[in-house]
Amino acid sequence: MAPHITPRSFEALVAEGAAVPTDGWDFSWFRGRATEERPSWGYAVSLAGRLARATAALDIQTGGGEVLDFALGRAASTPVLLAATEGWPPNVAKATELLRPRGTVVVAAHEDAPLPFADGAFDLVGSRHPVTPHWTEIARVLRPGGTYFAQHVGPHSVFELVEYFLGPLPAEQGSGRDPERERAGAEAAGLEVVDLRAERLRIEFHDIAAVVHFLRKVVWMVPGFTVEAYEDRLRSLHEEIESEGPFVAHSTRHLFDIRKPHR
Repeated sequence: MAPHITPRSFEALVAEGAAVPTDGWDFSWFRGRATEERPSWGYAVSLAGRLARATAALDIQTGGGEVLDFALGRAASTPVLLAATEGWPPNVAKATELLRPRGTVVVAAHEDAPLPFADGAFDLVGSRHPVTPHWTEIARVLRPGGTYFAQHVGPHSVFELVEYFLGPLPAEQGSGRDPERERAGAEAAGLEVVDLRAERLRIEFHDIAAVVHFLRKVVWMVPGFTVEAYEDRLRSLHEEIESEGPFVAHSTRHLFDIRKPHR
């Protein structure tokens, strides 16, 4: 006979979600509380193969360094020169601690600032979920023949959850990450798009603690989110999950494989 599990109260779940540290991009805390379908291309594993063939590599907006660390751990060999940038101080410290043993220099650099590297310094530039791709800077630091290999967040990602808290949003809001618009930006900077793939992926939130932690961690989803400001909507969503099952949303992701021409 299966053991009886007493449902946890709204207050206890919200308190737990509000207490979890938000630094870095390790999402292992969500295990058993939320699920997200993964893109078919397997970015981190694919990045490992690219790193094995590179001599100088840069990871832009590395977060806590988790994705790059995973890829380096699975690469058959690693570049002679390895660097990463990150703009949020807690993540800079976490990425430095994680990546330094792998020979990676982590540089504190705001996401909107010019990349603090010389022209043509890298033959591989990668990024997982950059806030905004600054194409002219990416093109500048790439060597001729070099590659930008990155997974971007697509338009209207997790908008079912965003609109649950903010209400219906204009169609144009959240569309700035359109992959074709980004392709045009890359080409305008003189880069050649070798491959571009996009997928829409299912997300399930199994309790309100996962929702609270997600909105605290991914702060641009519901700007200014606090438990106090959105307590009524949180309680309503908690009751919906308890009675109807997981809250379902969808993320969008696209993969760029971009080359800097030799001429």
